[in-house]
Amino acid sequence: MFNTPSFARDLKRGEEPLVDDLIAAAFGRADEVKLIHKLRKSGLIAGEQVMPMGDQIVGYYALSYMIKPKGWLCLAPVAIAPDVQRRGYGKRMMGMLTEWARLTGTPVVVLGPQAFYGKAGFSHDAAAKLRGPYPHEHLALAGVTGAPDQELIYPAAFGGA
Repeated sequence: MFNTPSFARDLKRGEEPLVDDLIAAAFGRADEVKLIHKLRKSGLIAGEQVMPMGDQIVGYYALSYMIKPKGWLCLAPVAIAPDVQRRGYGKRMMGMLTEWARLTGTPVVVLGPQAFYGKAGFSHDAAAKLRGPYPHEHLALAGVTGAPDQELIYPAAFGGA
């Protein structure tokens, strides 16, 4: 039998502590765990996806509602368990997300390394005219074509909004 993860699915009630442990292990700190708790408390989480493998959760991402533009989502955090990183699982999760964004026309903004997010379908060029509180060189967009001219206002939980 192969020991590979299943496809991503919605987070189930009671799995939050497993996700907290995964995020802390993946990032080596608790900042992203605190971010998720703040987003959940604020009611601005649009969805949380996990990638199970056996009785473990080895992948996770959260989508949150942007304050502005309305109808847009922001992606953060994305975490893959350290012992299964560099096997393509994160790219697979992000590829499924970017395809969903494309099919539904839902803009999804992410801040992060272009080498990773670009391979998964996010576009730095599509984000060229976006304005916001974070460094533009790490900004990418999925779900829309072209480069919309928009101001980004993130949920307060992100701290830089």
